[in-house]
Amino acid sequence: MNLKRVLEWFGVITAIAYSLLVASNTGYEVAGFSLLFISAVAIGLWAIICKHYGILLLQFFYAAAGIIGVFRWV
Repeated sequence: MNLKRVLEWFGVITAIAYSLLVASNTGYEVAGFSLLFISAVAIGLWAIICKHYGILLLQFFYAAAGIIGVFRWV
């Protein structure tokens, strides 16, 4: 499996997990926002490799939201 595919799908899976953890409102918000940050990094790297600069810009905002979310819930 190549790096592009791994980054893309790892980013997608961690984003799905983030969404479910935060939406469940079960006390796992810090873990969820941490996954959002990890997802943004993975998809950001994928976007750089694939030259998808619009998606890369979006990932900066998702990464920032992940950081803000972690600090807000800690």
